[in-house]
Amino acid sequence: MKTKTLVLLIAALLVVGLSSAYAGNADRVGTAGAQELRVPYGSRGTAMGGAVIANPRGIESMFWNPAGLASLEGTEAMFSYLPYIADIDQNFVGAATNIGDFGTLGAGAKVMSIGDIEETTREQPDGTGRTFSPSFTVVNVSYARTLTANVSFGATAMFIHESILDMTASGFAFDAGFIYDPGWQGVRVGLVLKNYGPEMEFSGRGSERSLAGIRPANPLSAPFDLPASINIGMSYDFLDRDNHLACVTGNFRSSSFGSDLFQGGFEYGYNNLYFLRAGYNYSDQTEWISGLTLGAGLSYEISNAKLTFEYAWNQTDVFDDNQYFTLSVAF
Repeated sequence: MKTKTLVLLIAALLVVGLSSAYAGNADRVGTAGAQELRVPYGSRGTAMGGAVIANPRGIESMFWNPAGLASLEGTEAMFSYLPYIADIDQNFVGAATNIGDFGTLGAGAKVMSIGDIEETTREQPDGTGRTFSPSFTVVNVSYARTLTANVSFGATAMFIHESILDMTASGFAFDAGFIYDPGWQGVRVGLVLKNYGPEMEFSGRGSERSLAGIRPANPLSAPFDLPASINIGMSYDFLDRDNHLACVTGNFRSSSFGSDLFQGGFEYGYNNLYFLRAGYNYSDQTEWISGLTLGAGLSYEISNAKLTFEYAWNQTDVFDDNQYFTLSVAF
């Protein structure tokens, strides 16, 4: 009981103490860096509009709320592919395993590649004949554990590396979350602080300049903040009968780098093998990148393993709609 009370007290302090720091602020849209931290991997959470803070599942929990890893049984591996906006591709691979009373450990790597870009300079605006391929990598390690019969805790540490031509930036970010399950009518509540960490800064030979064609100079680049946010979610299993399970979910996200975001989701599962999902993102921010989401999943049991194929479609306003493809195996 003392542990449960302490956990709930910490969660309440997080909400109160960080709400002012991460209050919605449309005037600061686009001022944070490392935006690859905000791009999800996996299809289930995306298909439900990202509204899975209170009920994430499997390896995807490392992104949405690492506390969800505490419910993982056995071992799971996952690969996800996303042809993102503007010809950007994202690949993710990860694995997690339950280690009994110790808890659950997970690790993963997400790589975003932009493709070849022709280099231009002030002296050669039509191109130098040289091409470069920017890349953004996030490597994470996650840990989760059931603290009491009702409360789970999880944390994710992330190493971020960005490379653009001769410039690089590296940094660290952390997620920490809780899930509270009162054991009543399938209701669950989740809280997670995402992408909290120190500023990052680019450095390298790409910033070198020559003053008056004689004196070399290397200007310092300005540091940038990470896209930190605080997220609160709730889920409700309104149907749990025989082989049918259906839930509705909702999230609220507050960030100091954009307007507040409201997310809603729905999932229906039959026999824990066939799934249909839908969701929606709403913000009063103009030209918001995403809105309606849809998806489906199919699981197939082979011997002692379960293969799961999942798909998600995410509507966007400016670019081509996103499509997520995910394959996972649990054993």
